[in-house]
Amino acid sequence: MSSAVLELKGIEKGFPGVKALKKVDLSIDKGEIHALVGANGAGKSTLIKILARVYKQDRGDIILNGENINWADTTNIRK
Repeated sequence: MSSAVLELKGIEKGFPGVKALKKVDLSIDKGEIHALVGANGAGKSTLIKILARVYKQDRGDIILNGENINWADTTNIRK
């Protein structure tokens, strides 16, 4: 069992003509501090918008405190 508070496994997101995220994995343990760093267009904002439920990921899992989060059941997600 993982000690991670938040895990992203294989997150993918595409928009017409653009693959914004491809197989993104991230694991954050309690008390850790992380930064997302990358060039313009690297997908930093898209990843954060997926976590904030602005966008729904096309593929992959979001695990929060050991439970798989299914954003698809919410009504306020933009595809």
